[in-house]
Amino acid sequence: MSGVQHPMPLPEEPLADRHKLGWGLAALVVAGNMIGSGVYLLPASLAPTGSSSLIGWLVAGAGAVTLALVFGALGRLQPDADGLSGFAERGLGRFFGFQTALAFWTACLVGNVAIAVAATGYLGFFWPVLKDPVAATFCNLGLIWLATIAYMVGARTASWVAALALVVGLAPIVIAVAAGIVAFDPAIFAQSWSPSGDPLVETVPASLAVIFWAFLGVESAAALSLRVRDPARDVGRASVAGVLLATVIYVAATVAVFGVIPAGVLAQSTSPYADLASRVFGASIAGFVAICAVAKTIGTVGGWVMLGGETARAAARRGYLPSGFGHGARTPVANPLLGGAIMSVVTVLSGQPTLGGQFNILAGATAVLSLVVYAICSAALFRLARRSRARAVAAVGFLFACAAVGFAAPPYILPTAGFFVVTSLAWMAFMRKRAVPVDPGTPAL
Repeated sequence: MSGVQHPMPLPEEPLADRHKLGWGLAALVVAGNMIGSGVYLLPASLAPTGSSSLIGWLVAGAGAVTLALVFGALGRLQPDADGLSGFAERGLGRFFGFQTALAFWTACLVGNVAIAVAATGYLGFFWPVLKDPVAATFCNLGLIWLATIAYMVGARTASWVAALALVVGLAPIVIAVAAGIVAFDPAIFAQSWSPSGDPLVETVPASLAVIFWAFLGVESAAALSLRVRDPARDVGRASVAGVLLATVIYVAATVAVFGVIPAGVLAQSTSPYADLASRVFGASIAGFVAICAVAKTIGTVGGWVMLGGETARAAARRGYLPSGFGHGARTPVANPLLGGAIMSVVTVLSGQPTLGGQFNILAGATAVLSLVVYAICSAALFRLARRSRARAVAAVGFLFACAAVGFAAPPYILPTAGFFVVTSLAWMAFMRKRAVPVDPGTPAL
């Protein structure tokens, strides 16, 4: 103890209930952030694995529900922790809180650029000029700043944009599932079970490599805990409900597609749901699917912009980032502006043809960064919990997240490790001597 007297901060103005999210809206944000633009291409990505990828969806869904229970328990134990870095700090100390804040913030920013790129790809269905790298870059920038402006208007506005986009974006999937119900052929589904003839012990792990990416976003309600009306109750409800909704949608869509289109044909598709619907209902449905995909990806960008901004605000509140990102419950305008500027830089760099491979590495590392954050939060719950049931959930969540890192993207483990080396050096140089956290509500461990 240094004995230095620190001035007491001014009390923060709490957010009014009308500015907060109920558990239902928060659940839609969770589901919307998970069901991103990639869901429209996942059946084609999983075609080499075949319809046995259904098992992978169920395994990943069970793991995601476990992680949802982890975040729900953290929300009950620490309802005022203000996001993932707050959970990590209270359970494991400020070093892990610092690492969690920077890792999740980086994952939000870099991953969001990839989602914007996907939205531009769907827009290219209507305007082929967007296939040009320069035009695509400008479109990406426009989408990012559109979502940034929505967040600047207010977190609730961004949440409604994400929720409405989820409803619109589910339309082509609902149509695809309906087409699958009408034209489902058990023989086609069985023939596509394992196109390579490999055993399930090989095909299921192969499918997990793609599937784990689809469940990133399970932490959304916990990351927005300060914006949720009753965190102790609603974070858990929203997390579990969002994961279950996403899992049901993923499983239904997978069965529908593989029950109508043979795996060999599906592997060549660039729009599997449109192809399925056109087989059953006619080719004119492709344009409608593209419109819905654009709406969904724009909404997903909005949801992740909000997550990135709230993570930066919570980090600044604890002194992990400059105070310009926020110093209390309110999010200053500088926060989304700085986030938008960083995403703009990443967009421009990734739009250069010679840097495409580098951007792919960063995008893959996004998944690993998020999974490491899940593991840290699970460990924090194990430390904070007093009941054996909560500790068991924490242990399973930790093991699931660690296994997911190995399955999801092994080539990206090294750059992710490099990221944590850099942040650890930054901690040693700038943060270690700060004995008292900025947030007076955070207890020292």
